Amino acid sequence: MTEEKGTRKVDLAEAIRNKLEQKKQQNGSNKGGFHGNETKKLTTQNNKKVNNQRRRTGGS
Repeated sequence: MTEEKGTRKVDLAEAIRNKLEQKKQQNGSNKGGFHGNETKKLTTQNNKKVNNQRRRTGGS
């Protein structure tokens, strides 16, 4: 009755260690640092619009 068939019981600490090891291996295979080879599309930097309220209202 104590024979293991395919799967074995794993305590929580060991399961967490296994998961961390998998993540480390996965991150190690992704060469290129934090972002990798992903590139963002460059967007224009919109300048602040000039406040022309004084000119419109004829302020002093």
